Amino acid sequence: MTSRFGGLLRRWRQRAGLSQDDLAERAGLGVRTVRGLETGDRGNPQVRTVRLLADALRLNGAERAELFTAAGHAEPADEPADDVPAGDVPSSGGVLGPAGHGGGVVLAPPAPALGADPLVEATDALAYAVHARWRREEEQQQVHDPVPLPVRWRPAPDALRDSWANIRVAKPGQPARPLDLGGRLDQVVEVYRRIPSSRLIVLGRAGAGKTILTTRFVLDLLAVRAPADPVPVIFSLGSWHPDRVELRDWLADQLVRDHPGLAAPGPGGATLAAALVDAHRVLPVLDGFDEVAGGLRRSALAALNATTLPLLLTSRVDEYRAAVEATGVLRAAGAVELVDLTADDVADYLPRTTGRAGGAGALWQPVLDEVRARPGGPLAAVLTTPLMVALARRIYSDTPGHDPAELLDADRFAAPGAIERHLLGGFVPAVYREHRGGRGHDVERVRHWLGHLADHLSRLGTHDLAWWQLGTSSSRWVRAVVVSLVVFVVVGLGDVVIEGLLIGEVSAELVGLSALVGLIVGVPFGLVHGHLARVQPVRPTRFRLRWRWSAGGGTRWPRVRSRARMGLWFGALVGLVYGVVMDLVKLLAVGREITPTMVLVDSGVFTVVFGAGAALAFGLIAAGESPQDLRSAASPAGLLRANRRTVLVQMLLFAPLFAVFFTGATWLITTALMSLPGGGPFGLTLTWPALAGLALGLVGGFGGGVAYLLSMTAWGQWVVFARFWLPLTGRLPWAVHAFLDDAYRRGVLRRAGAVYQFRHARLQDHLTEVHRRTT
Repeated sequence: MTSRFGGLLRRWRQRAGLSQDDLAERAGLGVRTVRGLETGDRGNPQVRTVRLLADALRLNGAERAELFTAAGHAEPADEPADDVPAGDVPSSGGVLGPAGHGGGVVLAPPAPALGADPLVEATDALAYAVHARWRREEEQQQVHDPVPLPVRWRPAPDALRDSWANIRVAKPGQPARPLDLGGRLDQVVEVYRRIPSSRLIVLGRAGAGKTILTTRFVLDLLAVRAPADPVPVIFSLGSWHPDRVELRDWLADQLVRDHPGLAAPGPGGATLAAALVDAHRVLPVLDGFDEVAGGLRRSALAALNATTLPLLLTSRVDEYRAAVEATGVLRAAGAVELVDLTADDVADYLPRTTGRAGGAGALWQPVLDEVRARPGGPLAAVLTTPLMVALARRIYSDTPGHDPAELLDADRFAAPGAIERHLLGGFVPAVYREHRGGRGHDVERVRHWLGHLADHLSRLGTHDLAWWQLGTSSSRWVRAVVVSLVVFVVVGLGDVVIEGLLIGEVSAELVGLSALVGLIVGVPFGLVHGHLARVQPVRPTRFRLRWRWSAGGGTRWPRVRSRARMGLWFGALVGLVYGVVMDLVKLLAVGREITPTMVLVDSGVFTVVFGAGAALAFGLIAAGESPQDLRSAASPAGLLRANRRTVLVQMLLFAPLFAVFFTGATWLITTALMSLPGGGPFGLTLTWPALAGLALGLVGGFGGGVAYLLSMTAWGQWVVFARFWLPLTGRLPWAVHAFLDDAYRRGVLRRAGAVYQFRHARLQDHLTEVHRRTT
């Protein structure tokens, strides 16, 4: 009963496009309840629980009855049976059903069978997640509103493709006739499947429609995918460094970033992501070869030639041609080139975007007349790419009071570049003049914030806007100073509160000592942050605590050792500095006689205790981590929430553990040293008041936890830089996440898994240029 109930619940949750967190929130249940019901850890769900889940999933009458039966209950007589049309409900077994006006299909993977091959289950889950993601993106970008712009292509020049014999995978001596690779958007899968090598290059100039094509390729290929077929996944090549990371390893890393559940151990000890790539269960759709750094394109093309992976690669024409001239063509790959929109394409599309039933073409008629009358003119030249047509539509059709006839001003727009800059520059004001949520926006401030983000990405050499990297465009030493300052303030204030509560008063002496403690903790952890920024950039973790060692124990032990070693060294550093500085304070501020022997003993004890306590806490935290649900696909907001929960739980574990350990360990060490023959070491008399030990343990636990959170976790970097430093310096708004989400909903940004990207590289480049010119 329980396993069948869990499978049904999981399948219908996935069909609804909900994560376990989303379903729990919608149903008013705990996340642990939903997770336990799906995995079978929680059995015999109550009638009320089943009703809440059925309501949240919007099940029809038959489905509700099936869910109640699987739970071992009869459906209550007063349950509503709100049937939905049968054609709109995917049945079990990975069935495809109608998807509405936008075309395409709704994908519903079957519930995983008990004892199923983990790679098969992971492949099906990945197919569902990819389909849901890119269908939402296509809707968000209004690709089908009112109709898709026509995207067509022709065979690329012969010099940019391999021989037909290699493309056809012909045997020696076997004739290899050319393939017909011409086509249009709705034929992209058909054209791809004509290629026996399953390797295709799509070339086009900026804004020609490569992104639209890759999205439609993924969705259409998933619609006809057989169970044994690989899953097409879009990868943005801009973040690949071929001289440092082998292609398959990079693909696996990107899969884990966007689908954290694939970090789980797979067959052979590797991650599920790596196993999927190695088993050719992923079809890489490599978007933006031209976005690879210029000096690395030859290496990138050579690395692609070193693999046998089927793939689809997109690139701007000139960048790919230069790489081919230096390295050679992509082996066994056919090539097509996107063609320009025609005047008839533009005339058929733009009038339909105004939303006016009568006289829809009047607004655009002067522009269309100019395009037809002067096919070689600047306006006709600009309105040949889907990007520029879409921008014109957004500025004039979707924004009341704007007349596209201004584009006919020959003095102002004498060259195509002037029109393109006008359309790119007018996009942000057009989308932010619309009030959403009852709030308006200062367009100039928004443009400044977006310009900073674009400049930040340009400095990093990427198009991926990751929330955990928002502060990384500053030098690592600037970041180290900022982290030190924040840790100093937070730990110092925490010390005042903790010790003030224990002793019952707050004195000037206590404030001074607390500031010193904050400095002792802040400086080392600031240096740690600067060191990590160079050797091991911090990335978000998406784990939950689980104390059963069986799951992934073989891969967990190296992580435990690494974390424990890190805690040992940095804890020992803080302990050593603390022991020396406290003795200096006693000497200089109190006038107490301090000998070198006393400094040696104090610093030695604190070094041992701080180092051992931090090693224990860090190691136990790492031992308790295990991957989340395989089917959880990351979004920027979801990954941020998950990482916040992780680090806060880690801190709540670290602080009391360290406090208890420190108090007990210092008492034991002091007692042991005083038990030596002749009294304490070197004839010293050691004392350790219980209150002082408790206070230092609590302060150490709190300070170490906060310092770890702020300097060594992705969410800590988000707090320090995105929530404090960048808004304080005017480079971002205070409500950063709300701003990014609003920019996504307005179409300025798009989501690519766990990161945002600007809607188009041309828009990012334009905003960068304007930002650098005006700041």
